[in-house]
Amino acid sequence: MMIVLSAFARVSVTFVPGSKKTGLTDSMRTRVKICGITREQDALAAVTNGADAIGLVFYPESPRYVSIDQARQIAGAVAPFVTIVGLFVNAAAAYIREVTAAVPLTLLQFHGQETNEDCNKFGLSFIKSIAMRSETDLSSRFAEYPDASGFLLDTYQPHTHGGGGKIFNWKQVPARREAPIILAGGLTPENVALAIRTAKPYAVDVSSGVESASGIKSGDKILAFMTGVQQGGSDKGS
Repeated sequence: MMIVLSAFARVSVTFVPGSKKTGLTDSMRTRVKICGITREQDALAAVTNGADAIGLVFYPESPRYVSIDQARQIAGAVAPFVTIVGLFVNAAAAYIREVTAAVPLTLLQFHGQETNEDCNKFGLSFIKSIAMRSETDLSSRFAEYPDASGFLLDTYQPHTHGGGGKIFNWKQVPARREAPIILAGGLTPENVALAIRTAKPYAVDVSSGVESASGIKSGDKILAFMTGVQQGGSDKGS
C-alpha cells in the first residue's frame, strides 16, 4: 500500500510501509511538533515560531488534557499548513469519533495498547507511539502497524504515557528505518540539537521541555527550542 505522509510536512512525502526505502533523507529539515497545547496563545506561539504541528491531548488523566470545546477553540486559532494532531490513550472509538467530528484534526496519535486496526478506522492518518525500553525490538513493533504514517519513540512511562520530561537512549534509534521517526521524551532547548545529531529523526516532539508550568507553554522556550532544532539540523546529514 502506498501512503502519502503529510504530517508535519509542508510538502508531502511518499513511502512504502514495511520497506527500507522511505523516500526521506538525512538532509531534510527536521520537523517540529509542540504537544500538550492547552491555550490559544500557546498554539499561536508555536506557529509563530515555526512549528509544523501542534498536539492536543484527549487523555483525561493528563495535566495537558483539553475538552472538545477547548480543542475546537485552539484549532480555530491555528494558521493553514500546520498539522493539528489529536493524542489518544486507549480511548473508546465512539469518543474518538466525537472528537474528530467536532475538531479539525489532520492526524491521530495513539499512545496506548491500540492495534493497527484500532488506529486505522477513523478516516485519518495516524502515528503510533512506542515506549522505549532497553529491550525494545523496533522492527517487530513497526511490523505491528503497517498502516502507520510514522512512529513516535518516547521514553517508557507507564503512568503518564509521555510528557514526563525523561529521555531514553537515542542510540537505540536505528540508522535504517522502515517509516519516519518522530523523537520524543525529555527534549529541551538545551539537548535537542544533540538529540537530532545522534538520532537523525524525521521530526521531534516536545511538551514539558518548553513549559513554564505544567500545561503552560513558554514562548521564549519555544523559540529557544526551534533554534536548537536548526542547530542540530545544520549537520544532521554529517
